[in-house]
Amino acid sequence: MNDNLAPALHRDLTIALTTTDTLPRAVAYRLAWSLDRWLDRTSPSAALATELGVPETSLARAFALRHTADRDAATARARAARHDARLVVAGDPDWPAALATLAVPPPLLVVRGELPDAERPAVAIVGARRMNAYGRATAHRLATDLAALGIVVVSGFARGIDATAHDAAAATGHTVAVLGCGIDIDYPRRSRALAERIANRGALISEFPIGVEPRAWHFPVRNRIIAALGHGTLVIQASRRSGSLITAGRALDLGRDVYAVPGRIDDPLAAGPNDLIADGAVPIRHVDDLLDCLPMTTRDRLTTPPIPIDSAVETTARGVPARIATWLLDRPDPVDAETIATALDVSIDRVLAALLELELLSRIKRLPGPRFVAIRPRN
Repeated sequence: MNDNLAPALHRDLTIALTTTDTLPRAVAYRLAWSLDRWLDRTSPSAALATELGVPETSLARAFALRHTADRDAATARARAARHDARLVVAGDPDWPAALATLAVPPPLLVVRGELPDAERPAVAIVGARRMNAYGRATAHRLATDLAALGIVVVSGFARGIDATAHDAAAATGHTVAVLGCGIDIDYPRRSRALAERIANRGALISEFPIGVEPRAWHFPVRNRIIAALGHGTLVIQASRRSGSLITAGRALDLGRDVYAVPGRIDDPLAAGPNDLIADGAVPIRHVDDLLDCLPMTTRDRLTTPPIPIDSAVETTARGVPARIATWLLDRPDPVDAETIATALDVSIDRVLAALLELELLSRIKRLPGPRFVAIRPRN
């Protein structure tokens, strides 16, 4: 084989193997990672199939793909390009090196957006789809703080904690979403606007080809990539049977840190994080708890952009929280939640959730009663 043609052939055949629907994904990956062991063989054989650990029929299909690899790869690239995406093959400069720690890394990624520089630290944030107000506020605050420091926030693009973390990080820094389907699929439904924001402030990635619908088994597979990309994985709200705990387990398998936000002992959504903490995960009460776990060389590379306190409402609180914060600034005396709800014509549940978010953002102070007062900007 002409050595000058080998790199192009390797790339094209890797793309053809991992985008075809004629091979099981596990077989395609095994063959893609062992190209050098069979690419120069003249024909498939039972002995070669045994050596590679794949069925002989699958090996025969892979041999057939050698003749159409250039066309198949061109077709796959064109399909990705129609969705503003590109194909990144293992060995390319922007294929994430962190994935090499996986037992079976994805030989091909479909990427929309720009993957952050490999030297930039990353933390995975995962948690419940059906989060409560505390979970939402905590995920928003921690993702905002991490992104502002230059840390990439990685998550799985699910509803709830994942989406909140992506949205907050995209407003402040960089985020990467790992999908369990083709990146052209609107899943979860009505998530295209968030996908657009992520693509503009990081990347959406998937090991599944364009057009692949989500399947239940895709998400545990996706979780290993989330865990690999992060220096550690932070769990914010999760039941004991949550997929977030699978991601945490993958992180432990890879020798990564696991962090968890503690919660009330009678809250089912706190059961997962509390169990992780009991098993040795680092409890996270503030972003500094997490930063203390990063290597000193990593911390030295972080940025510390100040967030002016007089603009915190506009940058980190929106909607009802922003209205409440502004309203409280005009009141010198503490007021209770019922008074706020009546004055602003907002449900008491929404007011309580917003007050919790504002507390976490250090925009208000809770006094006995409980009553609330604005923390006024420093001059």
